[in-house]
Amino acid sequence: MAQVTHKGKSFEVDEDGFLVHIEEWGQEWLDHVRESEGIAEITADHHKILDFLREYYKKNGLAPMVRVLSKNTGFKLKEIYELFPSGPAKGACRMAGLPKPTGCV
Repeated sequence: MAQVTHKGKSFEVDEDGFLVHIEEWGQEWLDHVRESEGIAEITADHHKILDFLREYYKKNGLAPMVRVLSKNTGFKLKEIYELFPSGPAKGACRMAGLPKPTGCV
């Protein structure tokens, strides 16, 4: 496993840059992913998606399918890509501190 450090805090990540220990998720991780994704600011819309992803993962042990994410947050896929340029799996799930979703290339 690799390590990334952001503002003095280190995180263990897998080979694709996903957080290994979900309990390490916090503001420093959000800032790290935001910067690496080129997102200027985390908005309430970002938080709505991130909160849903984290709650869904906590209940189900996996990330939701895109249709479930879209239906439950009210965001169309295009809007999710506008918020998370690398997409719901690579961008949103990574920022939410979830493991890399299965089937994500």
